[in-house]
Amino acid sequence: MKLAIFGAKSIALGICLAVQKLYPEHEVEAFLVSSLEDNPSVLAGLPVREIQNFSNKEVCVLIATPEDLHTEIMDFLESQGFSKYVCMDAYKEMGLMEKYFDSKRIFPSVHKLPLGHEAAILQIYQAKFHKDKPLKRTYANADWVVPMQVGAALTTDRVAKEVDCTGDHISGKNVNYCELTALYWMWKNRLQKNRYSNSAEIEYYGLFHYRRILDIQSEDLSRIRENDVDVVLPYPMLHEPDIYEHHTRYVKENDWEAMLQALEELHPSYAEAFWGILRQPYLYNYNIIIAKRRVLEQYCQWLFPILERTEALSEPKGWERQDRYIGYLGENLMTLYFLYHQKDLKIYHTGRRMLT
Repeated sequence: MKLAIFGAKSIALGICLAVQKLYPEHEVEAFLVSSLEDNPSVLAGLPVREIQNFSNKEVCVLIATPEDLHTEIMDFLESQGFSKYVCMDAYKEMGLMEKYFDSKRIFPSVHKLPLGHEAAILQIYQAKFHKDKPLKRTYANADWVVPMQVGAALTTDRVAKEVDCTGDHISGKNVNYCELTALYWMWKNRLQKNRYSNSAEIEYYGLFHYRRILDIQSEDLSRIRENDVDVVLPYPMLHEPDIYEHHTRYVKENDWEAMLQALEELHPSYAEAFWGILRQPYLYNYNIIIAKRRVLEQYCQWLFPILERTEALSEPKGWERQDRYIGYLGENLMTLYFLYHQKDLKIYHTGRRMLT
């Protein structure tokens, strides 16, 4: 079967590479986009074509974009004469990428671990913002997921009982830190020793988004405890030619330089390792994570001083702007930290669900 892939960013690249490796009998002809503007002309060695200029209407199109765009894209494909298409929703993408990484023997899956007899005790905070686009469906959270309003100091509107503006917090910086204001709150008000004695039994903490969550099923909780897992992360997104491409799309060069300077000042060994990590294609997106209490505390102790120093070195300063750049830099730093520690931490992976 001849295939084409609609999209030309990270999701599309990952799906293309996975299909090529796992299902070589299905030839991928091209990537299709509505416009070449802000898209590459070639990806994974294949042409990126504007759909209006692609003549093979019999090809099966894999829609490989964020799920909230799928309905619009299906309508567009039909208007252009395409009748064969498959929406690569989060479940299809998760299954495909798990098989792909397993075939390469990298980024091992938490789902492949042996089952245990007792579930790990988790508390995951799910970041919500008062201006989030409403979900079309209602979802039931697991009892270990706690909705938390981020940027709560910036408004009197309330969308969750838990807020990030109590205790020691940086809630007012949410315009730059995004979901990381929730992680900071966790660090200061839950992870640090003896802060809350009634939370001592919780083994793992973590962070989800209101729309992006890790695919953790009830049986996975026993896998996590039985196998003494340190960290669960989403499967990394792929970038071409490497993850340096991510920052050129989302972060201004002077902000990137400020972060590098902060890293060199505070953690020169990580700064030295960063250049090698930047030249590989895998990036941990979204700042979502589940980790042992101790591991997450150590990560926060490393992360937030770097971000604070980056704010001070930025022009304009971080506290003089509102452009989410710290949140994007956090994704790069998460990638650096956990790839740096991939040999001394038990890191496992799962898919990322997209709530619509």
